[in-house]
Amino acid sequence: MKILYVAGRELGYSRTRLVLQSLQNLGHDVSTVLPRDKSFRHYPGLIGQTLVKAPSCDAIVVGFYGQLFIPLIRLLTWKPILFDMYVSTYDTMVYDRQVAKAGSFKARLYAWSDWLAYHSATRSILDTEHMIRHFGQSIGSTTSRLSRVFFAADEKIIHPRASREPDGDFVVHFHGEFIPFHGVRHILQAANLLKQQGVRFQIVGRGLTYEADRQLSRDLGLDHVTFIDSVPYAELATHMARADVCLGVFGDNARADLVLTNKVIEAIGMGKPLITRLNEPVQELLKHKESVYLVEAANPRAIADAILELKNDPVLCQRIASGGHAVFNAECTQARFASQLDELIKSIT
Repeated sequence: MKILYVAGRELGYSRTRLVLQSLQNLGHDVSTVLPRDKSFRHYPGLIGQTLVKAPSCDAIVVGFYGQLFIPLIRLLTWKPILFDMYVSTYDTMVYDRQVAKAGSFKARLYAWSDWLAYHSATRSILDTEHMIRHFGQSIGSTTSRLSRVFFAADEKIIHPRASREPDGDFVVHFHGEFIPFHGVRHILQAANLLKQQGVRFQIVGRGLTYEADRQLSRDLGLDHVTFIDSVPYAELATHMARADVCLGVFGDNARADLVLTNKVIEAIGMGKPLITRLNEPVQELLKHKESVYLVEAANPRAIADAILELKNDPVLCQRIASGGHAVFNAECTQARFASQLDELIKSIT
């Protein structure tokens, strides 16, 4: 089929690249409308390009962040639209960035934007059944047009690699955009508890809480924590390969209750044991001490204890790593993602 792929994030963004590669690997004739970077200033031009290209396509796939595209596209074309929703505006702005309080007028506007985008699309995708139920509650709607598709990763980049040479340290890795639900401060407080335990931390990325987290690290004297600026995706995998354990998210806000996140999938795709906070979405995919190590939210002591347990129990460490990678191979490969994407496109055309 002729597919038009429209997204508000650039080709270098992992989700944009994953969806585009999947569509191309399926053999579809894909044309794209993508920005140069993540700035909203590109959106008017993107919408214009979409309206020019849409008439010659069989279906439109809209990626992140598509809530601003879909209602306008629907007004001017009745082509079937598959919306890779990825996240909701309401959750991001109310629970994560906390720029509006639940129940406020502004929060209702965010919920309305999600409602409008959902009802403008023919079918939409979220990553867990828990998130689908929550989405329906937050916008006050049925969810019959939503499908669960787990996150995936590109195995050309995300795959088990040779470990580094033993150096006497146990290396713990985290990467992310330093947003509140990641809970980097809890990781740093856990690192403070492990100063004399032969554990090193590498933290990759930047974002909203970066400066505050760096200051906390300085205040605590965390010489065994290395901060690394954001790196290209392929280089990120190289950093992960050097680690003995990877970390997920640990925040205790409402957003952290709802997420599975890319970093979870990337860790199990790399064949690394993963420590992350307990929530329902993660448990749809992974099991405690079989394919993941789950800890209480916002609990530095629990994070530190989990790291020490895996450091001191190589058998458990390997069991979780192997179990997580087996789940990745069954549910989170790009081929699996592409197959589900193809089924959904066929169902709407």
